[in-house]
Amino acid sequence: MIPPLRPQPTGPAASKVRLDPALVQHLTGGIAATGSPIATHAPFTGEPLAHLSQSTAVDVERAFTAARRAQQEWAALHVRRRAQLFLRFHDVVLSRQHEILDLLQWETGKARHDAFDEVLEAVTAALYAARQAPSALRTRRRQGAFPGLTRALEDFQPKGVVAVITPWNYPLALGLDAIPALLAGNAVVHKPDTQTALSALWPRAVLEELGLPKDLWQIVIGEPSVIGTPLIEHADFISFTGSTQTGRNIAEQAGRRLIGCSLELGGKNPMLVLDDADLDATIESAVRACFGNAGQMCVGIERIYVHTRVYDAFLTRFTQRVQRMRLGSDFDFETDMGSLTTAQQLKRVTEHVEVARAAGARVAVGGKARPDLGPLFYEPTVLTDVPAGTPVRQEETFGPVVSVYRITSDEAAIRAANDSPYGLNAAVYSRNIRRARRVAGRIAAGTVNINEGYAAAYASQGAPMGGMKASGLGRRHGVGGLLKYTEPQTVASQRLLGFDPAFGMSRARQAGLFTSSLRALKALRIR
Repeated sequence: MIPPLRPQPTGPAASKVRLDPALVQHLTGGIAATGSPIATHAPFTGEPLAHLSQSTAVDVERAFTAARRAQQEWAALHVRRRAQLFLRFHDVVLSRQHEILDLLQWETGKARHDAFDEVLEAVTAALYAARQAPSALRTRRRQGAFPGLTRALEDFQPKGVVAVITPWNYPLALGLDAIPALLAGNAVVHKPDTQTALSALWPRAVLEELGLPKDLWQIVIGEPSVIGTPLIEHADFISFTGSTQTGRNIAEQAGRRLIGCSLELGGKNPMLVLDDADLDATIESAVRACFGNAGQMCVGIERIYVHTRVYDAFLTRFTQRVQRMRLGSDFDFETDMGSLTTAQQLKRVTEHVEVARAAGARVAVGGKARPDLGPLFYEPTVLTDVPAGTPVRQEETFGPVVSVYRITSDEAAIRAANDSPYGLNAAVYSRNIRRARRVAGRIAAGTVNINEGYAAAYASQGAPMGGMKASGLGRRHGVGGLLKYTEPQTVASQRLLGFDPAFGMSRARQAGLFTSSLRALKALRIR
């Protein structure tokens, strides 16, 4: 049983919160690691948070060995039995959400409402996968070679052991990519980011309380330079969320081994504000889409293209709304935006803004760090007049920074939106839904939202989520998010008559019979 968290203060005193050592010890006891410990630090304060033993290449190999043993018995269970575990998990997470909300805030520095969004994604994704798995994974009858004579069945066999590699920005929600892999009958070896390992260990501990076999979901911790290659060398499939460069490297290594991979990578996501948009609703939505999770969101908006007829009104009201945002480290729902998670991310955000400013960009609001609030706080920032060629215009910032651009037509907005190597997410705002759908259909992005920044598409569990171009391969969510963790297998049986000439028939006569039969089958729409 996970030790309960001690009551935590809210408001200004929240910055002095400490993790219960018993909780840390319980969670970290399940890491497959024998290496030296490393300290993680709380983004809100910079103080030590936990000490985590690091995994070695040998630890990774042992984790795969144990997972393979557990996977055999797990795969033999009927999928409905497997699904029951995750249906119960949904209820337990909702009833104990305060535990994981606190962990998420300690490790990531995000505001509490952003942590709650992550809990919502986690439980709805788990519920969808558990509800759909029995139907999606059942044996299916397929069209056979000869009507009535050939019986063709499609089965879905588990891959074996899946390597799941997840980042620090959404450690709970993205870590639960393990659930569809497990439902499909696989074991998992999971490498979360070290900074947010506790938030990834918590759901595994809850599932083990509910009956998940102990060795089925292994967790390893360490630097990619140490355990990255061993993870790929032993895996039967790889699920990765992270940077485009790392995704390319993983794809190359997977290709050499001829194993599959699913990669959700970077984005430079555009928002298009057409001239008939409802500005009140658009501005509220834009604030959340740009600055949710302090901008550390793969589907977050970093470019806004506004029609010239409404540009001035939009920019004035948008910057005024951003100025009113509340920053802080409170463990309640009153704060609008929390902290960045790592010093590296603060450095990147600062560099992107300063290079743009030096090149002539105008800072409409924000544009500076806030060490008075905590070591990694940065103000929500709106830039205009950003010159071409600057990093903030072309590269993913992954922080609370958005650039606003004036456009003169729908065509210009579409060209600007597509002028990027990325294609993960986009948003179109218009009172005319048919017009917005026409625009959306011409944007090269895996998901496009209308009158919403990202959540309409991302939270639609039955629809696929993933990127085009340099934003990745494969999809999470939907039935495809389950089936990607399987190997389709065709089992076909033949009866009575087969493919060889029967009753002394010559091959020439058989060919004629086949020709006539095919014509008849088409005419009768049997084929």
